[in-house]
Amino acid sequence: MENKLETINKLFEGKNIRTIWDKDKEEFYFSVVDIISVLTDSKNPRNYWNMLKKRMTEEEKSELYTNCVQSKMKAPDGKMRETDTLDTEGIFRLIQSVPSPKAEPLKLWLAKLGRERVDETLDPSLMIDRAVQLYRKKGHDDNWIEKRIKGILDRNKLTDVWKEGGITAPEEYAILTNEIYRQWSGFTAKQYKEYKNLKKESLRDNMSDIEITLTDLGEIATREIAKKRKPIGLNQNKDVAKKGGNIAKISREALEEELEEDVIKKPFLESKQI
Repeated sequence: MENKLETINKLFEGKNIRTIWDKDKEEFYFSVVDIISVLTDSKNPRNYWNMLKKRMTEEEKSELYTNCVQSKMKAPDGKMRETDTLDTEGIFRLIQSVPSPKAEPLKLWLAKLGRERVDETLDPSLMIDRAVQLYRKKGHDDNWIEKRIKGILDRNKLTDVWKEGGITAPEEYAILTNEIYRQWSGFTAKQYKEYKNLKKESLRDNMSDIEITLTDLGEIATREIAKKRKPIGLNQNKDVAKKGGNIAKISREALEEELEEDVIKKPFLESKQI
C-alpha cells in the first residue's frame, strides 16, 4: 500500500494537517489527531481522540472504524510513526462527533480539497496554476516562480539518474542532496534551514533567485556528470555529487567576488509569508 501513497501536508487556517493521497483509490487520508487539533484547539489531541472513542456507541465506532487505517506519517520529532487516518467520508463522520465552531468551515475545506485533487488528476496543468498563484500570494515574482518550477523538473531528472545508479532508499537521496548543498553553500540542508530560521517551511521556497540558480546548477552538473560516468552505489554517487556541488561553488565564489557580498541570505520574504 505504501507504494501507492503520496504524502502531502495541507494547511487549514494556518494549522498543518498531515495528509496522504492514495493514487489508486483517488482518495485522501487525513491524520485524525491533526483534524481534532484543528476542531478543538486541544493541547493533547491524541488524548481527546482516545476519550472520544470511549464515549462512542458501538454503532458509531463501527461506522468510523470501517474507514480508519494506520498510516506512517512524520511526527513532530521528525520520525515516521503509525497514526490513525481516515478517508474524507470518515473525517466527515468524525466532525459530526466533535462539537466545534470550525466544523462547517472544515467541511467546506475538505470538499474543496477533494474536488481540486480530482480535477488536477484529470488536468495536471491545474496543479501548476495553483502553485503559481500560491507563490504569487507569498510575494514571489514570476521570474522567481519560473526558476522554482524549472528546479522541480530538474530535480526529478536528477533523481531518475540516481535511480539508474542504484540509489533507492530515501536516506540515500538525502545524503547525496546534502553533499551537493555542502559543497556549494557550506551547509547541509538541515543547517541551511537553521540558518534561515525555518522549521517546517520548504527550504527552496525561502531561497532567493540566486540561491535557487546555484542549487539547480549543482544538481544539473551532478546529473550530467553521473550520466557520463555512470556511478553505481552510494559512494560513487557521493563523489559525483561533490563534483557537481563544487561547480556551483565556483560560480558562487565568482559572483560574490564581483558583488562583494554573500549571496546566501536570511529569508527575504519573511514579512510576506502567509
